[in-house]
Amino acid sequence: MSGKPATLQPGIRLADYLSTGLLARLCPPDKVAIALAACGRQSQRQRDLPAHATAYYVMALSLYQGVNYSEVLRIVTEGMQMLGDGAVRREVGKSGISAARTRLGWQAMAHLADQVLIPLADERTPGAFVTGLTQPYRLVSLDGSCLEVADQSANAQAFGYPSTGQGRTGYPQIRFTALVENGTHALFGVACSGFKDSEVSLAHQTIAHLKPGMLCLADRGLAGFPLWQAASATGAHLLWRVTKNRRLPVHKRLPDGSYLSQIEPAAATQKTMTGSVLPIAVRVIEYELPGALEPEPKPATLYRLITTILDDKEINAQTLAQLYRERWTIETTLAEMKTTLKGSAIVLRSKTPDLVRQEFYALVIAHYAIRKLMQEASLGPKSDPSAGQRAPPDSLSFKQAVNTVRRKLPVYGAISP
Repeated sequence: MSGKPATLQPGIRLADYLSTGLLARLCPPDKVAIALAACGRQSQRQRDLPAHATAYYVMALSLYQGVNYSEVLRIVTEGMQMLGDGAVRREVGKSGISAARTRLGWQAMAHLADQVLIPLADERTPGAFVTGLTQPYRLVSLDGSCLEVADQSANAQAFGYPSTGQGRTGYPQIRFTALVENGTHALFGVACSGFKDSEVSLAHQTIAHLKPGMLCLADRGLAGFPLWQAASATGAHLLWRVTKNRRLPVHKRLPDGSYLSQIEPAAATQKTMTGSVLPIAVRVIEYELPGALEPEPKPATLYRLITTILDDKEINAQTLAQLYRERWTIETTLAEMKTTLKGSAIVLRSKTPDLVRQEFYALVIAHYAIRKLMQEASLGPKSDPSAGQRAPPDSLSFKQAVNTVRRKLPVYGAISP
C-alpha cells in the first residue's frame, strides 16, 4: 500500500522523538550508541535524520512492511502534536531517508542485533527450562531459513538464486541461521549471508552464542561431525536428530533403553579437518512415532537422537524424546517473523545488498522487541513475587501483539511510556 508524504510540525528534530518511545524502551539508546561507535557510524554533524534516529526508523520500517518510506515516517511521528509547535527544520523526503540509511550501513544493525538479542526467560517462565538431576537447562533450538529479496542485479550477484528443475526461482534469497529460546520465542545468535552459502557454514557462526546451562535441539540436516564438535565445545548440552543410516555402534546399553556410542567424521570430512580427530562419545535415543492412518496406513517413523548428556539419570530417554518435539518452536518463530511480521507476499524492500542486510537485522530486532514486550506482559512485576506468572509468553497471540504495537507506536513515538 502507499501513503501520503510526511508533513511534520515545525519544532523538534526527528532525532528528538524517533529515538524515544516504545522501540527505544525495548532497544535501549545506549546499545544503539555502542553499535554506532563500534562501526564508526555516528553522525559527524547535526542532521534531520542522524544515525541513531535512522536505526530506530529502520526498525519501524520492519513493523510496516507494506507501507512506503515517507508514510512510515509519518506513522512513527504522529505523536508529535502532543509536544506542541517547535522547530523541525524541514521535511525529510525519500532521497533524504535513502541517504540516511546508506550512511548507517548494515554493520551497525548487525552489531546492535548481536548486543540486544539475548535470551529473555527467567525462572518464572513456563517451558523455558528443563529440569535435570544436577541443574535446570535453558531450552533452545537451532535452525535456518531463507527470505526473498528484491530482484535487482546487485542483489542477484551478492546473494544468488535457488535453483529448480526449470532453472531458477524469480527472486534472489538470503539465507540465515538463528537460535530461539523455546519458552519465549526470542531469536538470538542470528547469522546472515547469501543463498549460495550453506546453512551449516552459517550455523558455525550461530553456535558461538551457545553457553553452559543450555540444552540445544537441532534437526538432522545440521548433525555433521564438525558442527557437533564445535557446538559441544561451547559447554552447552546438545540433543540433535541424526539420519537413520548413521553408523552408531552400541558400546553400552542403559536402563532407560538408550545406549552409549560414539561419532566420528566421514572419511571425506576428515580430509578437510586439520590435526588428529578423536571420536566423540554420545548417547543414542531411538523411538518410533506411528504413521498416518488416512487415506492409507503409513509405516511408523524412526527417530534417532544423539545427545551429550551421557548419564541416563540426569535426564532419561523418554523425557529427551518428548523434549525433541519442542524443536518445532523455532519453525513457528521463524514463521512469525517471515509471515506475520513481514507479510507472506512481500519480499524485503531494499534494492541494494547493504540495505538488504540492514533491513534483515532490523526485522529480527523488531521481532525480538515484540517478543520482549510479550514476555513483559506475561509476567507479574518482579517487585511483587506473589504476582507470579500471568500467562506463558508462547500462549499469547503474536499477531495481536504486532497489531497492538502498530496501533500504539504513533502515540508512543513522541511520548516515552
